[in-house]
Amino acid sequence: MPQYMITYLGGNQPATPEEGKAHFARYMEWLGSIGDAAVSPANPLKDTCTVNPDGSVTTGGTTTMSGFTIVEADSMASALAIAEVCPFLDIGGSLEVSELMQMPGGN
Repeated sequence: MPQYMITYLGGNQPATPEEGKAHFARYMEWLGSIGDAAVSPANPLKDTCTVNPDGSVTTGGTTTMSGFTIVEADSMASALAIAEVCPFLDIGGSLEVSELMQMPGGN
């Protein structure tokens, strides 16, 4: 079955610890609702560095990507349906959904 990466972009930080806990609970409920379709469910990113074309390294990223989830779905439409109800959208974030390609010689 095809796999899709849901990329988390932007989003607002919770104003209070309580707001953060409530959002995290909604996120975990969403993950639970997609069950086994979530192949790699929660992959937040931190401490990003960028390797530039000249080989120099700078602190920080060039995008607002903050994490990703990998899901299995039978089509892009199904993967989009999963993403459309993700609570990350409730905090002002956006989601990119991309089909992962199988490369020759991969596992």
